[in-house]
This record gives sequence, structure tokens and C-alpha cells, in this order.
Amino acid sequence: MDACIEDCTPPSASVFSHTHLRLESTLQELSLYDFQVDLDQAGMVLAKMFETNPTLPGVILNHDCQFIGMISRRRFLEYLSRPYGRELFLPRSIRALYKFSQVDLLILPGNTLIVDAARLAIMRSPEQIYEPIIVQISDSDYRLLDTQQLLIVHSYIHQLATELLQAQTQAQLRQTEKLASLGKMVAGVAHEIRNPVGCIVGNTHCLTQYYEDIMQLINAYEQELITPRSTIEQLKEDIDWEFLKTDGLEMLKSIQVSAEQLNHLVNSLRTFSHMDNRQRREMDIHECLDSTLIILKNRLKVGIEVIKNYGNLPKFSGYSGLLSQVFMNLLANAIDALEETANHHPNAAKIWISTHVADSCPSQLRSLIIPPPNYLEYSQNTQASEAAPTPQTQYIVIRITDNGPGIPKEIQNRIFDNFFTTKSAEKGTGLGLAISHEIIYEKHSGCLHLLSTNGVGTEFEIVLPLI
Repeated sequence: MDACIEDCTPPSASVFSHTHLRLESTLQELSLYDFQVDLDQAGMVLAKMFETNPTLPGVILNHDCQFIGMISRRRFLEYLSRPYGRELFLPRSIRALYKFSQVDLLILPGNTLIVDAARLAIMRSPEQIYEPIIVQISDSDYRLLDTQQLLIVHSYIHQLATELLQAQTQAQLRQTEKLASLGKMVAGVAHEIRNPVGCIVGNTHCLTQYYEDIMQLINAYEQELITPRSTIEQLKEDIDWEFLKTDGLEMLKSIQVSAEQLNHLVNSLRTFSHMDNRQRREMDIHECLDSTLIILKNRLKVGIEVIKNYGNLPKFSGYSGLLSQVFMNLLANAIDALEETANHHPNAAKIWISTHVADSCPSQLRSLIIPPPNYLEYSQNTQASEAAPTPQTQYIVIRITDNGPGIPKEIQNRIFDNFFTTKSAEKGTGLGLAISHEIIYEKHSGCLHLLSTNGVGTEFEIVLPLI
């Protein structure tokens, strides 16, 4: 035999032990057949290799240690079973047999994903579908993979993906139940807090008025007293009367402002936590947006400027709690993107929120919208365009734009997929945009469009038909 001939032990039963495999496993992680023979060897050598190794699917053919091709067990036995096949091919060199048995080869790099390899294997013609697959490990290292083994491994990975998806779905369902319970609790707490907060707001307003009246009365007394007693003058000095007169009023006003802010927050929580999704009700889109901004106020304190350009919108019949969830997802994503580039952002971090009513369908909508400065490229998501609503009389359009790093073009068509995220496990589940798309498309018959330019910014455009 030539020096290039190798007679390695075939893959054992361990090839069927798939516990080490992952969704992203590649062909080079599998046990591959490494049987090679020189093209000038006699056909008897090939017959001996197949006889000694009954599970061997084929043999790699070399010449001068260079890869030439492959001959499968199936084709070898087919040609030997023909009349005078054994007499013609066994004594002669393998080259003669190879000329008759050449077929198109499926050669795949070792780093090919198993799921991709299985798809390519079954797409072959019927006469070639059972031929072994050649796996190229390096420029000079070629090995064989039995198609049946590949399909078995692919079946395991498919099962693994199904189980993983089910586990993620169950985890998300549990999380959704927790959030639903939390939403109901927040709505209940907000309702309970609203009454005492309303009492504080009303009473601080009255108390401020009472304070001003008392100050007027005291000033009148001071004007009537020509020579105040020394004890009164001493008391005024001890309590710093002049400072108390001005600071007391300022203190009451600050309490009133704080109470009003707390009242706004409570109302925002009630709006955001509205859980009645059984029927539509009239709602104010701007109120939903403002309520979400109030909830996110603490995250916006890091130097992010919010620029609102609200149009004159009519009341919209929809599900306020669900739309608030969409606004929360989109605004939180914009804040996350801006926080990532906060330290080296060339311009001030900004979020634009604009609303208006349009008479045109979404496909004709872009000419009606004035983009923010330096906003260049429009890239509409395919999934969103397929979900375009049928022509209506009017549409409410909400645009949430940021001047963050943008979304790379190669992943833009995946952002609405379940569990797809570029964030760490601690920061994102990959469900926010998928749920938002479902809420807009299925619950409101609308569209959710993505517009993003890498390095410039990202915009989400919500189109809601007025029913």
C-alpha cells in the first residue's frame, strides 16, 4: 500500500451519544470516518477495507497524498454486482472503477453547522441522497460522514431546540403571570394611594392660602402696634421671623409640587397597569406616552433629553395597558442604546417622540414625515410590511427615535423574532419587541416599522388605523 493509506477505526457507538451536542454544534464535533486509499491501489484493497469494516460508508481517494474524491460502499458493491464486475475491477487499480462511478460530491467545511449540513444533504437528488458527505477539516484532511448518522444527530438537535423553546416559553409564561399579578397589585396600590394623595394635594393648596392670609393678618397687627413690646421683638429675633415668613411659603409650595408629582405618578401607574384587554375603550395616546415617561423618569435623569412633538390626535379606541407596554418596551430599548454610548457619544443623547394623523397608507407615509437631524436611511422590516393594515380613512402615527448606535443591518430582519436579543441574559429576554409587534399587529390591526442606520440612530414607527 501507498504511504498515504490510512485504516483508522470507524466511529464507534459513541457517535450516537449526543449529550455533548448543542444547537450550534458543527460537523467537526462528530465522529468522522478517516479511511483513505491511493487511487493507484488495486480494487482488491478497497474490497478488503469494506469487508473488514462493515459499517464503513465509503473511502476517501487520494493520489500522491492529494485529495481526489470519494467512492461509497453502495456504488462499489453496485459495480461489483454487475456481470463480470469482480473480474473487471478487483484486479485493476481503483482509478478504473472511479471513472465509472464518479458522482457530484457534497463537500462541506468542518465548521458547517449540523442543521445546515442536514438541510443540504436532503436537498440532493434521489440517486445521491444516500451518498456519504465529505467533511473538509483542513486543506489536506478530508473525512466522511454517513448521511444516516447526520440525520440522526440532526433529529437530536431538533429535539433539543424544541425542549429549549418549551423551557423558555414556560419560563416566559411564569414571568408573564408574575408581571400580570404585579400589574394588578400596582393598579390596586395606585388606587389606594390616589385618595390620600388627592387629599394632600387639595389640603396643601388650602394650607398655602391660609398661610398667606395669616401673614396678611400679622402684618396688619404690626402696623397697628407703634411700639412693640421687647418680648415680642426678642421672640421674632429668636425664630428668625423675616426668614420664616418667606421660607414657610416656599416650603408649602414645594410640598404642593411634590404632592402633584406623586399624584401624576399614581395616575400613570393606574394607566400603565390597566389590565382590561377584553374590549377596546377610548383612550388618549398622549396620556399613555406621558405616563410611560413618568415611570421611566429616573432612567432619563442620566442626561437623556426627550423631545416631544405631539400632534392633534383624536381619541383612540384600543387597549391602553397593552399600548403602554409597547411604549415602555420601545422607550426602554432607546434608553438602553443611549446608555451604551453615553461615555463616547458625539452629541447629546436624545429621544424624539412625535405623533400625528395621516390620511395615507403606511407605504405612502414617509413623504409626510420630517425626520430628525442627520437621520438618513429608511429600512422597513419585512415582517412589518407583510402585516400592513388594509386601507383605512386615517391612521395615528407614533414615532420613537433615538440617536444611539443603531441596529446592524444584518440582524434587522430578526429583531421581532421570539428570544432574539443582543443584550445579556440579565438585561433582556428577547421577547419585548416580539410582544410589541404582536400587540400592534394582532390586537390593534396596525404596523410596527423599524428604521435604523448603524452609527446614526434607530426609529420605531407605530401605525394604528382609526376604527
